[in-house]
Amino acid sequence: MSRNVTVTSIEPNAGIAGGEVMVRLQGVTAAMLPTLSVSFGGAHAHVVSVNTSRALALVPDAGVDGLVDVELETFQTRGSSDGNPQFTTGKRLGGNLHPVASPAFDPADGSLFVTRSGSRGEHVPTSIYRIDTLGDLEEFSGDITNPTSIAFDRTGRMFVTSRFDGTVYRITPDRQVVAFASDLGIATGLAFNREGYMFVGDRSGTIFRINEIGEAKPWAEHEPSVSAYHFAVGPGDNLFVTGPTVSSFDSITRFDPDGNASEFFRGLGRPQGLAFDRQGNLYVAAALRGRRGVVRISPDGKDAELVVAGMNIVGLAFGPESQMVVATNEAVYSLPLGIEGLLT
Repeated sequence: MSRNVTVTSIEPNAGIAGGEVMVRLQGVTAAMLPTLSVSFGGAHAHVVSVNTSRALALVPDAGVDGLVDVELETFQTRGSSDGNPQFTTGKRLGGNLHPVASPAFDPADGSLFVTRSGSRGEHVPTSIYRIDTLGDLEEFSGDITNPTSIAFDRTGRMFVTSRFDGTVYRITPDRQVVAFASDLGIATGLAFNREGYMFVGDRSGTIFRINEIGEAKPWAEHEPSVSAYHFAVGPGDNLFVTGPTVSSFDSITRFDPDGNASEFFRGLGRPQGLAFDRQGNLYVAAALRGRRGVVRISPDGKDAELVVAGMNIVGLAFGPESQMVVATNEAVYSLPLGIEGLLT
């Protein structure tokens, strides 16, 4: 293979194993196509389709994380990777999990909490796991059935919703589980605003606002979801909400501090977990124009692009080391993208 056969770009340029990316090619001829292969960090990718200008490839489990070279190979000859764009792969932090919403970082020590939520009514021995800053996974609690959303308030207290019994639980530093607010329907989305109010979503159509002593009142109505509500508080103390429906062209709704709703962005397939960076960009676990992963939406809601490729991503969070953690319905991965999350 000639040294001028190169990868000119990778879209998106980050992803987890199984994610679909577009690899743009230069210098490839039709004669090369039957034996053309693409590798990420030395691991061969499954090529879904290919022509002389681009290849659709699935990110392999390369056994490494961070920046890796993407190379082309054919006719038993490998092309040069000099000058090729690099790709950021995710590190698998833990598997055999079952998150149904975004994980959450403990602001006190940077540890990550993630759930094994299970099917409706299923009680598993351990339903919440903790991953410390060294990447070690430990069993944390099994006292909540169907834990869904996790959030920390401004004082660092940990709260978890249960979609099984419609309750928000507070978990104390010694891992005691205490009911904080109840009768919240199919309780899914959970977030705090800057004033300290808690918002909880009953996916049947109600958003509750809860004060610091656990008193809940209906605050807004929203279109019911077939799975869950997902919340994030963004600039201006606005509450951003996703709730997948049967549509392939779902929207993100923005609620102002008074509970008035407006459409922020439309055009996503199955939008789920949300998180903001410090520039006000919104990141959403969703599909955009048929491609799945994490979508970044500009602060004005006008521009969107896929920035992380991945299948079955249900949520994400930004960590203290400017990493993005994404949760699939089975595992969690960390990507060193250098993005700082919004401080609320």
